[in-house]
Amino acid sequence: MMTHRDRVLTTLRHEEPDRVPIDLGGTESSGMTAVAYNALKRHLGLPEGCRVFEPYQHVAFIEEPIKDRFDVATYPVIFEPRRWRVGRLPDGSPCELPAGWNTVVRADGCEEVLDREGNVIGRRAASGHHFDPVNPPLAAIESPADLANHRNAIARFDWPQFADETGEQLAHRARGLRTQSDRAAVLNFQAHLLAAGQILRGFESFMSDLILNPALADALLTELVDVYCQRADSLFSHLNGLIDVVLVNDDLGIQQGPMLSPGLYRKRIKPHQRRLFSHLKSRSGAFLLLHSCGSIRWGLPDLIEIGVDAINPVQVSAAGMDSAQLKRDFGRDITFWGGGCDTQHTLSRGTEHQVRDEVKRRITDFAPGGGFVFNQVHNIQPEVPPQNVVAMLEAAAEFGSY
Repeated sequence: MMTHRDRVLTTLRHEEPDRVPIDLGGTESSGMTAVAYNALKRHLGLPEGCRVFEPYQHVAFIEEPIKDRFDVATYPVIFEPRRWRVGRLPDGSPCELPAGWNTVVRADGCEEVLDREGNVIGRRAASGHHFDPVNPPLAAIESPADLANHRNAIARFDWPQFADETGEQLAHRARGLRTQSDRAAVLNFQAHLLAAGQILRGFESFMSDLILNPALADALLTELVDVYCQRADSLFSHLNGLIDVVLVNDDLGIQQGPMLSPGLYRKRIKPHQRRLFSHLKSRSGAFLLLHSCGSIRWGLPDLIEIGVDAINPVQVSAAGMDSAQLKRDFGRDITFWGGGCDTQHTLSRGTEHQVRDEVKRRITDFAPGGGFVFNQVHNIQPEVPPQNVVAMLEAAAEFGSY
């Protein structure tokens, strides 16, 4: 009988395992928001409470009883805080937050995230569940020469201040997880390029840079890739042999099409992705998983060319993202890690019967020949009924046999 890890590695090699592996919470974008997770625990008769490892989205660690209950095949390897503190989620339910997660609540109910120097870097509306980045630190720069005054912001980017483990401590945990679990290890490497420029410069400024100030955009992305490669060198000196999949992130699509023209992507972003992805794969020896939301069918040949082994979340509700067509056209060359149930409509608003029907349909489309890890489209949001979560995961187990 195959182990969970065997199933993940087999399907990533485009071979059929004994059943479709299920991911829930192996990455920061394939799990559950903490409000939804507490609701699921209450529904299952378990005491509520969770650890929020990604507080910008309020994403919770999926605990072992839930993984066992639903036959989950993955676990995340991610830098964690050394200390946690008691907190409350927007719905009032309990959680633990990183001790270094520093926020203040304004008089109007908005919650703001502060960096080490006390600057506001994120904001959540009083009625919201997620934090949006604000006050881009490189907003005022005009030329590549100006980057020299902002090396600290670039060096710290994608390395949360609250995740204060050392590489040695992370490796110690990863070694323990490898010993204790037969699941596949997914390193959440936390690297962006297009999104990094948007956050560091501001969305409009960086998108303009790509056309009007390409020297600045190229210099910034070059420095970011240098930083990421240095991190990889340090990290994989500790993690050798402990990682099966490396996750990176960069949203290239929106609901109706590409976020930027395909030509501009190929000229300005793809070369930097190629260098980063090649370095990560050579240093880790692992499969490369890219998280990219939206309508990205247009970019799949490019991503396959530069070494992407698997794509998440496979947003099947976006334009051109029909599951059967994706599998027919690209299923021999890339693994679909997601697309198992549409979270925008079916999972959040459908009946349990509709959820089961969609899961069956997506498995029928994606599973033949391997190359499919079952996961819903992105994190399960707070409004999703817990009975729909159960229906989805039970259907994945029921219909996922080869």
